[in-house]
Amino acid sequence: MRKAAPGPAVVFKGVHKAYGATAVLHDVHLALPPGQTTALLGPSGSGKSTILQLINGVLKPTAGRVEVFGAPLPEDDLPAFRRRLGYAVQGSALFPHLTVRDNIALLAKLEGWSPARQGARLQTLFELMQLPQELLDRYPYALSGGQQQRVGLCRAMMLSPPLLLLDEPFSALDPLTRDDLQAHFERLAAAEPVTVILVTHDRREALRLAQHLVILEAGRVVQAGDRQAVQAAPASPLVAELVREDGE
Repeated sequence: MRKAAPGPAVVFKGVHKAYGATAVLHDVHLALPPGQTTALLGPSGSGKSTILQLINGVLKPTAGRVEVFGAPLPEDDLPAFRRRLGYAVQGSALFPHLTVRDNIALLAKLEGWSPARQGARLQTLFELMQLPQELLDRYPYALSGGQQQRVGLCRAMMLSPPLLLLDEPFSALDPLTRDDLQAHFERLAAAEPVTVILVTHDRREALRLAQHLVILEAGRVVQAGDRQAVQAAPASPLVAELVREDGE
């Protein structure tokens, strides 16, 4: 069982984000729980990925404040802060000129990990993701799409980050491969003490993987809370549709 840290993992306090006259987030207030998977769910353009980019400091809010594990994002050393976060995106984004081993271990090398420590962590992650050890010396082009995505998750988790950000990492895969990868993710999330924030447009994926939901529409939070509580009392027809179980 994962150990929850005290207080919210991520807090948004009245966050606005605009590009010139175009607002993409409006007065967002959120408190995301530690030790759980939160799914950000909503139509395309609702602000899901913007929230993720505000959490890792790629974007700055136009107004309001973002806190991660009780502290505001640092102004002076964002690269060091980002190394404490895991990040995985659609398509895995592996470096094609590096082997699987070097892709996964890149940040660990930059952090000065010994080869023995790197090897032990690689073995743990490969066992969790059920990847054969012989893949370590292959290049990404020699892997299937599902294997590439699993390697991307291993890279994101290499430094045992307390926070893992996932931006539609499974969406480019065929249904069978996506279902298999979701099962691998569930195994990883159960074994590692990590808070996960998952951006997805797939309601089935959100309901399967997340314990906490944030429903967005047009840059506003329509509803946020425990998955079962949101399902029991949806705040709008959009929410009702997004949290509907198959067969209802």
